[in-house]
Amino acid sequence: MMIGGKIQEMEDDVTVEEYLRKEVADWDDEVKCVARFKAFSGQRSDWESLYVFWRDLILKVARYLRIFIIRPSQVKMWFNRGGLVPLCLDQVLLEMYAAGELLRNLGVADPASGWVSQMLWRVVNLGGLLRPSTQEKLAEDYYIIPVLLKEKALQVVQALSESHWTASCVTTWRKFQEISGGLKEAHAVLNHLCEHGKAKYLVTNKKDLMEGVKVSLSERALSGTTSLDFDVLHLISTVEKLEHQLNVIDQRWKRSRASALASLKLGNKQVALKCSREMKLASLSREKCTALLNRVEEVLGVIADAEASKEVAEAIRIGTEAIKENGINYDEVELCLQELNECIESQKQIDDILGANAAGAEIEDEDIEEELKQLELNFVEVPTQTSSGVDAVVAGTQETADALSDSLSNLHLTHHARKDPKAKHAVESMGASSKDVSREAVLS
Repeated sequence: MMIGGKIQEMEDDVTVEEYLRKEVADWDDEVKCVARFKAFSGQRSDWESLYVFWRDLILKVARYLRIFIIRPSQVKMWFNRGGLVPLCLDQVLLEMYAAGELLRNLGVADPASGWVSQMLWRVVNLGGLLRPSTQEKLAEDYYIIPVLLKEKALQVVQALSESHWTASCVTTWRKFQEISGGLKEAHAVLNHLCEHGKAKYLVTNKKDLMEGVKVSLSERALSGTTSLDFDVLHLISTVEKLEHQLNVIDQRWKRSRASALASLKLGNKQVALKCSREMKLASLSREKCTALLNRVEEVLGVIADAEASKEVAEAIRIGTEAIKENGINYDEVELCLQELNECIESQKQIDDILGANAAGAEIEDEDIEEELKQLELNFVEVPTQTSSGVDAVVAGTQETADALSDSLSNLHLTHHARKDPKAKHAVESMGASSKDVSREAVLS
């Protein structure tokens, strides 16, 4: 485990180095590197911008690695440049911790513990008793980034929603750890969900210790747990055990088959018969295990359908009460639903027609070339036709303008125009508009 963890950290360092070069354009700039890697000095206003740079970069790298639990030594390895580590990182992490942007792993209450222990840890955290006041750097421990913890909790709920269609679901603790990414991560996510009323920790000791989690998949908080939740947990745990047993049986069958083939090649029929007998027993065990697994999954399906039907019935009841409170007639509701269905059907028909037209509109390249040639021929003929047409339009427009000028002069507006400047302006405007009309006709 230690060797595997070291290898994983080395791989993460390589990917982080590539990410930093993409995220920070001048990451390899030596001058800026020296300025960024120096320790904080002076007043807070002197190093505030540098602190924000490193804080945001730590959050970005953690989000890129899809983690929300970090250690100070791990963060230093991210930004190690040939043995050179930013001297200000310890103070950056300390400032983040003091501002509540980092939470010590000890400050996360274990959901499996009693409520007294959980309340004690919350009081300690709120009182700041675990926050260092005069330390120069954080102790080497695991720290949680609350912002990324919230994102991870939403991802866990989304992952559970993809396999359940009810308002809440029950899952085993092993499955919850797998979705969360590990034991520490699962405890942190569960604690976050429990604090917001979105999850409950389940544990039962009927025969074997079984742990699970009930999670709300809707906006509503969980009201509590029932005996049905523990029964469902027992069934889901049974399913996981049966699936594991099937994997073991399959592996045993493969080994027996390989041994039988090897024995036949060596001419050892007795060993081959023994291996064949083991294969037969494994096949029989697999059939029994599969039948039991199908039965348990069928029971779980019936329970899920019942819960879904219960939620539908509850929604119908609430809708009925709302209709009665607002004095709405059932005929009006039915009419609205009918109109809505007609609109949906009409929209579907329009979409089908548009899709059919788009699919049937197959244009050949030869047709396009033929159309282009036709446009070229028309373009050659257009200039001669246009010039003769323009002369006719100009002549007709000139006659119209002359007739309009005669009509205006017959109105004897000159005398009134001297008395009323507005009238004079109107006459000039009408004359100008007539000229504009003739000009536009010529241009067209």
